[in-house]
Amino acid sequence: MIRFAMRHDFGGTRLDMAFDAPDRGTTVLFGPSGSGKSSVVAAMAGLFHADDVVMRIGDATLADTSQGVAVPAERRRIGLVFQDARLFPHMSVSTNLRYGARRAPKAGSGDFDAIVTLLGIETLLDRRPHTLSGGERQRVAIGRALLSQPRLLLMDEPLSGLDAARKAEILPYLAQLGPVLALPMIYVTHAMDELVRLADDVVLLEAGRVVASGPLPELAGRGDLPLAGRDDAGAILLLDVAAHDRDAYLTRLQGQGLSLLVPLLASRAGPVRVRIPAREVILATAMPQGISVHNRLAGRVRAVVEDGARHTAMVEVMVGSAVVLARVTLDAVRRLGLAPGNDVLALVKSTSIDVIAGLP
Repeated sequence: MIRFAMRHDFGGTRLDMAFDAPDRGTTVLFGPSGSGKSSVVAAMAGLFHADDVVMRIGDATLADTSQGVAVPAERRRIGLVFQDARLFPHMSVSTNLRYGARRAPKAGSGDFDAIVTLLGIETLLDRRPHTLSGGERQRVAIGRALLSQPRLLLMDEPLSGLDAARKAEILPYLAQLGPVLALPMIYVTHAMDELVRLADDVVLLEAGRVVASGPLPELAGRGDLPLAGRDDAGAILLLDVAAHDRDAYLTRLQGQGLSLLVPLLASRAGPVRVRIPAREVILATAMPQGISVHNRLAGRVRAVVEDGARHTAMVEVMVGSAVVLARVTLDAVRRLGLAPGNDVLALVKSTSIDVIAGLP
């Protein structure tokens, strides 16, 4: 378990936050600019000395102001990847990578080839940083950090300077780091597509405070959190590919007590992550007839959270053990009598469901 707490007064702004993160998988720090995300990363890495800070990884205490403990940054064994790659411009990719390996606590002759292959940078080793695309530079920077054999990898908005095409290039590599390396990662972003693709757990930050923390599906399914206030709000479900109907060009996904049909996926089995946008979900109190919607999910209203500024409401619908969110008008809430405990149908077009791509 990773434990972190920090208090710091910047004058007019005060940071006061604490959270725990699992020692496996990716924990995303998510929030708007100025919420304190980068300050957390800097304090974790030992690059920022807060007024009060506690940082522990397992049994190792890296910082505890109350006990006078402050392990220097270079001895924390924390890999750090910034918004810009910060590669040495006069060195080749291979030399940049081996610089990270020289900082490792023990020699690992097999690590270099394995990480180069994992990140898909085998053909880049003889090139200089200025000849690489933004996505390639970031992959090299990640490789250099990994070759230092860190016990924790921190990534501070590593994709913020990339265009959509370069982000799409690098996201699959980031998604596989945690599962393949069994290395905990703290990832900072304010981009929803990165959160949905990468997060196992989330820490929501706002104005220097922790609003909520926990597994991504749990937080994404709550209508009372800032995530639900976004135009791109939606439920996140973890399902398995159950069957393919090639005649109908459909794939069935199952799990968490529900079943979904989506457009035919490439032939494969195994787990997938899906996102159901709240604005695409229609609620009904009776089974409709003569309708093109494939997914008619019987559920029960868990909560109705009104948004007075938008004149809408976010409705949380329990379907099996999962939560589906639906954004509806206040008029729809009144007409359908939507209230906690009421039975309801959530109608979801198969083409509205985002199936998160697998590993490369």
